[in-house]
Amino acid sequence: MIASNLTIPLLSLVDTAVVGHLEHAWYLGGVALGSSLISLLFLLLGFLRMSTTGLTAQAFGAGDTKKQSDTLLQAASVAMMLAMLLLVLHPLVMPLVQQISQASSEVLQQAGIYFHIRIWSAPAALLNMVLLGWFLGLHNARYPMWLLLLNQSLNIVLDLLFVLGFGWKVAGVAAASVIADYTTLLVGLLLVRRLWQQHQLAPFKFGQLSRLTGYGRFFALNRDIFIRSLCLQLVFVFIAFRGASYGDTIVAANAVLITFLMLVSYALDGFAYAAEACTGKAVGAKDSSELQQLFAILAGWGLILGVAFSMVFWLGGTTLIGLLTSIAEVRQNAAHFLPWLIALPLIAVWSYLLDGIYIGATKAKAMRNSMLLSFAGFVLCYALLQRLDNHALWLALSVFMLLRGVTLAWPLYRSGAGWLLR
Repeated sequence: MIASNLTIPLLSLVDTAVVGHLEHAWYLGGVALGSSLISLLFLLLGFLRMSTTGLTAQAFGAGDTKKQSDTLLQAASVAMMLAMLLLVLHPLVMPLVQQISQASSEVLQQAGIYFHIRIWSAPAALLNMVLLGWFLGLHNARYPMWLLLLNQSLNIVLDLLFVLGFGWKVAGVAAASVIADYTTLLVGLLLVRRLWQQHQLAPFKFGQLSRLTGYGRFFALNRDIFIRSLCLQLVFVFIAFRGASYGDTIVAANAVLITFLMLVSYALDGFAYAAEACTGKAVGAKDSSELQQLFAILAGWGLILGVAFSMVFWLGGTTLIGLLTSIAEVRQNAAHFLPWLIALPLIAVWSYLLDGIYIGATKAKAMRNSMLLSFAGFVLCYALLQRLDNHALWLALSVFMLLRGVTLAWPLYRSGAGWLLR
């Protein structure tokens, strides 16, 4: 999962590098703003993957094959309804962004080009989330690896072809993602069929959809994860929007550094995904000793990974920045704010790993409460220190990540693994 997850920020790195070497900073700013909007919409719906993983893993641990198949069908039907809603409402988004954003007209124009193309991948992107969650819940990390590698590899190849070969610029970046998402979905459905047969699940019939039960728990779980995801995405969208008000070079520099932070988060998500599957299986089997062992393993790896990433950015941060952009002003600003990126892996690692435990145990309400407290800390920190301009954004982000780790760790420290089994 670490290997396959690293291909996701690798795509972002390629996007940034390709667009960052075009003649104007507003291309990079436009991709940063447009992709932030897509991330807000798609990752807000990331509960589709998270809840599918947790519920499937618990059904797998309990040996309940009907629940395994029902969870996939429920999540897929909800994903399609949400995708159709996004496609119907998407024309309203950019006019709203133009009213509230202080970005330049050039950045807004490029963001609009990206957004209006990229949004058409919504059905495939949301269904892919469901498939990844279902595979992980069944303790199959090989299929998600294949799908993610396919998606990101194809995306990168098309990126280079459309932008450098055809000269489509921002439109080429968006079109590459749309084609890659639908190709991945087709392959994913073939893998579902294979795994369905391997686990000897009952043959699928369309009539099953009308007889599915358990939607109440599914929606309650997803409501809390949605609130959690909303707060998380609002933080990064606020950073993109507020950074744009400081100038095109600042928003572009922030985009470069955030790209590296996403590299860290996706690498750590490899551990988090494994924690989701292992926690869900242990909860389904009511095995507290397995949970205790999992806590110890994650704590050790969390410290190792946090130190490793911080060292990489400390020793090679300026070199990495130079790989992503040749615009001198953007490189200078990114280097100026690099110390924040060096500190963040050690601060943020715990929240990523603990998220995996909570998702696997389907403790969505506790995750929601943790995120609300952390989001409040982010808002308060920026409001009090906004005179520091872009430094205030990075400080508020650091406080946000620290609060997430503390508020997720406290219930486990106070009550232990037994709390997850209740």
